[in-house]
Amino acid sequence: MIAIVDYGVGNLFSLKSSLSMIGAEAQVTGNAEDLRAADKIILPGVGAFEDAAKKLRATGLDAVVIEQAKAGKPLLGICLGMQMLFERSFEYGVHEGLGLIAGDVVDMRGRIPENLKVPHIGWNALKFQQPDHPLFRYIKEGDCVYFVHSFYAANCDKATLATAEYGIDLTAAVASGNVVGCQFHPEKSGRVGLNILRAFCEQ
Repeated sequence: MIAIVDYGVGNLFSLKSSLSMIGAEAQVTGNAEDLRAADKIILPGVGAFEDAAKKLRATGLDAVVIEQAKAGKPLLGICLGMQMLFERSFEYGVHEGLGLIAGDVVDMRGRIPENLKVPHIGWNALKFQQPDHPLFRYIKEGDCVYFVHSFYAANCDKATLATAEYGIDLTAAVASGNVVGCQFHPEKSGRVGLNILRAFCEQ
């Protein structure tokens, strides 16, 4: 069973539908015991970092996610959920993350060329930094995935699995042991996204 964390933020049911398409049993839940009983956990997220972090902490599930990740349970963060895996975000202030991966979340404005629009929305090719990582078992370098974001993970070279070019190389996927994250939306990325989810389910 895969537990999709329900804390009021994220594309929960489209993600559950994608998991169903690959034959994975998933439950959308805001219950701590469900997370503890699950084989794997997915932390989704859309919107602003501060708001999402407050909502997660208000449920008390932040501590459970950290507890389960540190116990070795596979954890996947998606989009804002990936950003929340880091130590801190500089999205309109400084906000504490879950601290499961070393690094920061920073604004792409002032870092990408001025002629490029923010947020970064659309399909981009993955450039592997760690091509042998199990998350890429069923895809190849150059496969395209779907992004929607204005901030990105930085200062995380050791954890970076893949980047995507948008004026500069933006962090696209990360991992630290059993904790992995995708800045893009696998549930919106067609066959490639389903294959990434399949690989995570097999961890």
